[in-house]
Amino acid sequence: MVLGMSLRAFTALHVALSLIGIGSGFLMAFGMVRSRRMPFATGVFLLTTALTSITGFLFPFRGITPGIVIGFLSMFALLLAVFALYSGHLAGGWRKAWVVSAMIALYLNFFIFIVQLFDKTPALRAMGEIQKETVFAGAQLAAFIGFLLWTIKAMRQFKAGEPAGAKAAS
Repeated sequence: MVLGMSLRAFTALHVALSLIGIGSGFLMAFGMVRSRRMPFATGVFLLTTALTSITGFLFPFRGITPGIVIGFLSMFALLLAVFALYSGHLAGGWRKAWVVSAMIALYLNFFIFIVQLFDKTPALRAMGEIQKETVFAGAQLAAFIGFLLWTIKAMRQFKAGEPAGAKAAS
């Protein structure tokens, strides 16, 4: 039992938080490349991605696992993103810090998503032992390159102006 839930129920909660974080993170990231602030998607992304890492730390594992290391890296990226957004107000270098740290947190969540897909999907699992096959490495490399290019584009195009839909004063 974890937090009064069966391990199965707790795992379902953890997975749901992760999927919501990934979905809202993609909305937020699409907004970045269109130079739109997406306050609702951003808030959902930050909250659910943090809760994904926090719940990940509560699983009954002994020792440090790769997932725990990625969880700590994600929490660090999220802390920087939250500071850049809410304390730095995306001013000056905080805009780039926001884009990079938010995209790193999203990428790390997606990285684990790919690991879990290969671990839990019979067709992908049949391709070979997880994390040692070319297909898995190719999927992770494609995701990394995609996120890297997306981050570069977002850094160039995202302006820290008014939220989407806000009217400029004349």
